[in-house]
Amino acid sequence: MKKIIILALFFITAFADTNRTISKSIQEKIDTLNTIINASIWNIRYENFMKYQNINDEILVLNLDLKKTTDILTQEEIKRKINNLKEQLNLLKEYKDLNFAQILSAPNHVEILPKLTNPLAIIGAFSHIKKIRGEKEEYLSKFNEFKNLVDRIKEKNLELKELVDFDPNPKNIQALKQSDQKLKEFKQILNFISTSYSVYEKKIDEEISRVSSEIKLQTLKAINILIFIVFVIAVSFLLKYIAKKYIKDNERYYTATKIINFININIILLIVLFAYIENISYLVTILGFASAGLAIAMKDMFMSMLGWCVIVFGGSFRVGDRIKVFQNDTTYVGDIIDISFLRITLYEELTLETYMKNRRSGRIIFIPNNYVFTNLLANYTHHGMKTILDGIDINISFDSNIEKAQEIVEKIVTHHSKKYTELARKNMHRLQDEYSIKNPKVDPRFFVFFEHWGMRISAWYMTSSYAALVLRSTISKEIIKEFKKHRDIKIAYPAQNLYLDKMDLNHKIKNFPIKE
Repeated sequence: MKKIIILALFFITAFADTNRTISKSIQEKIDTLNTIINASIWNIRYENFMKYQNINDEILVLNLDLKKTTDILTQEEIKRKINNLKEQLNLLKEYKDLNFAQILSAPNHVEILPKLTNPLAIIGAFSHIKKIRGEKEEYLSKFNEFKNLVDRIKEKNLELKELVDFDPNPKNIQALKQSDQKLKEFKQILNFISTSYSVYEKKIDEEISRVSSEIKLQTLKAINILIFIVFVIAVSFLLKYIAKKYIKDNERYYTATKIINFININIILLIVLFAYIENISYLVTILGFASAGLAIAMKDMFMSMLGWCVIVFGGSFRVGDRIKVFQNDTTYVGDIIDISFLRITLYEELTLETYMKNRRSGRIIFIPNNYVFTNLLANYTHHGMKTILDGIDINISFDSNIEKAQEIVEKIVTHHSKKYTELARKNMHRLQDEYSIKNPKVDPRFFVFFEHWGMRISAWYMTSSYAALVLRSTISKEIIKEFKKHRDIKIAYPAQNLYLDKMDLNHKIKNFPIKE
């Protein structure tokens, strides 16, 4: 019997030791889980919230005790406790209305990017996708952190149940009860935020999918537009190559390239405009009203644009032409060096006009294109004409040999203007294909007229449009040189004769004092 009792005591002791060992192992696991749980910011907030509620309840109980007691010392002690608790409550006031469901719930709305309408918006679209993905990852990290906390509490709860089975003391039972309450509340919150996250995630995915499809659409549209633009530019280069190959005249080639560039730029603008403007009718309406106001406010500019069309497509003027512009009482003569959308750029040259009137040359003159409608512009080299009719007048005295003088002038003028006469004849034949010129007179012409101080021989001849002064100077020198060889030819010029009475002249000489 004694052996049986000893054996029973041994088994009881062994069983107790085993229970203590198991309980200790479970407690160690619980302590480890508590360390993890207590480090969580969400658990800290929850514990502070529970502490606030407990302190608040304790203050309510103390207030009731304060009303019931009549002992002054007891009242002072209760008031001191209440004040201490209120100070603690003040420190925890931010946890007064803690709502995990509100804190952890996903945002109610996702930022929506406006519809992409041009390729430049693609950069903003990528930034938008990156931003909302970052927000999603940030919320997912918060959600996973809370979910891990719930898993740790659940794991702790299982360990506590096992501990109560081995050691059902009041402390363990109370700990299990508190853990059950926390787990229940946290599970409710987790279920709520799980639903909230699934809705939020769906919104995020839909927004990313929509923006990604619009990025793809705009990228394809931009590629198509780029292909069209490259095609238009390639066609313009081909047209320029053809123009260079078949147009030998540099001025005509320059004009052709300007027209090609103008058409090319406008086609590209139209491609971009119609590609990225959805409501064309609205645009047309707006442009109609806008153009009406602009037409009044910017009349001169629009007239210059219209003038450019007349100049370029009408063919009245080309780059390289020598023209004369009349502006009020001032005349400018020069060569066109550029025809832009709004103005003609003229390089002023040294001409007879400069010699006779302006006495200035070499300036850059800007002529608005609308001058073709309001002012007179003379073209010296229209349609390839390189010659103009120039004239030189020589006055001889009445007693000079007029026939000989005219013969000399005719000989000199005909000799020096011969090559220009032939060139003018060829150009005139070309002009007859376009204009009604029935009897083009290009040979030198000579006329003799009466003047107050003698006879004027007027010689008219073809000369270069770009070097009229040079030939005029050469002919003038040759005529003077030849006239000097003949005594019966005298140059006439304005002169004045003074007639004095002889006796009166002698009287004035005698009375004139002479100093020795």
